[in-house]
Amino acid sequence: MDTRILFFAGLREALGTGSESLALPAGIATVGALRDHLAARGESWSALATVKNLRVVVNQQMVGLDAPLKAGDEVAFFPPVTG
Repeated sequence: MDTRILFFAGLREALGTGSESLALPAGIATVGALRDHLAARGESWSALATVKNLRVVVNQQMVGLDAPLKAGDEVAFFPPVTG
């Protein structure tokens, strides 16, 4: 089962996509590990590792980077938003 990943606001614009489905690679067991895995894609993806105050939601619950992941989770990344 794939994990659905959502990107919002400036991240969505920088990455050129609002979502993707990904089978969690072996060793990716936390939100932080997923973020690092995606950031390792390079170029615009590295923004995931450098955005300050990145917010993460798993299955519609705000979590920290140490939150565990399992196949089928929905993970959403939100950069800080100003208004």
